[in-house]
Amino acid sequence: MNEAKDRELRALQAALAAEHAAVYGYGVVGGRIGQERRTEARTAYDAHRARRDALVRSVGEAGGEPVAAAAGYALPFPVRDAAAAVRLAAELEDRVAGVYADLVRHGTGERRRGAAEAMREAAVRSVRWKGESVAFPGLAERAGTASGTGTPAPTA
Repeated sequence: MNEAKDRELRALQAALAAEHAAVYGYGVVGGRIGQERRTEARTAYDAHRARRDALVRSVGEAGGEPVAAAAGYALPFPVRDAAAAVRLAAELEDRVAGVYADLVRHGTGERRRGAAEAMREAAVRSVRWKGESVAFPGLAERAGTASGTGTPAPTA
């Protein structure tokens, strides 16, 4: 496999892993979210399940073995009430948008278009959950890192 295809496959796998985590996270959100936002949470959960299933197929088509979902995921903070559930939903969407930004960078053709659409959808959901937006969705949380992995960005 050439280097570009390898990068695209790694980005697909990362997006799949993020969707697995989002599906899990929305299970937690759904258990704590207030009645007034339950439909919104269910719609987001369904969207992430659909993206996850499409990514499983894409990874296979790209010659990879789709990464499996973990049995559980560490949450970024305790989710004890509806307000925390809303914060978690926004966090999930921000993280997913960031991973799709990587797939936009490394993808080609239809995969790149699909990743851009998924990034946009996650950014819109994040804005709905938070009530505010950022100029470049998926990139704000990467500030100060080279690749979003926690590695400091190179400096001059």
